[in-house]
Amino acid sequence: MKVSVILGHPYEESFNHAIAGMVVDTLKANGHDVRFHDLYGERFDPLLQGEELVTDQSDDPLVRSHCTEIREADGIVIIHPNWWGQPPAILKGWVDRVLREKIAYEFASDDDGSGLPIGLLKAKTAVVFNTSNTPEERENNVFGDPLERIWKDCVFDFCGVTGYNRRMFRTIAGSSPKERQGWLDEVKDTVCRYFPQDGIV
Repeated sequence: MKVSVILGHPYEESFNHAIAGMVVDTLKANGHDVRFHDLYGERFDPLLQGEELVTDQSDDPLVRSHCTEIREADGIVIIHPNWWGQPPAILKGWVDRVLREKIAYEFASDDDGSGLPIGLLKAKTAVVFNTSNTPEERENNVFGDPLERIWKDCVFDFCGVTGYNRRMFRTIAGSSPKERQGWLDEVKDTVCRYFPQDGIV
């Protein structure tokens, strides 16, 4: 399987980077074709310009490369922290510029864009790993877990990806090395469950 792994975190020593490393290593060990992108490391430009919005065409070769890859991906893994109940701006810009019309979705020919989209992504499964310093009870009761709605309903369902799993690791601040290792073991188990050894179901 071709699996796109997208990381949105600026600090190389972060737990998000550790998660990404475990994801990539596990996917490769299971025989998958991994396309890994550290958006900050690549200096991905998240700014969607007016001309690009109107034409649905980009002159940015990195954006075009991402569009090609995501269209061909059999699976997707997203890794990012919870910042203000949202992904970091660079990852939101990736969604804006890469999961564009005619790449990730389209509308029927007689639809002005106000109807239901037709998902175009080939991927059947998407897994999202998040980190947070907000306790779960507060996240759910006060904020309503906005990241769940963003990724499940507003992004992947919109683009036709029906298999979905998300795991939030918390709280990162003050966590022990033993806790973090346990979380990384869970990442490995999750990847193996959703992306088993190639050819093995």
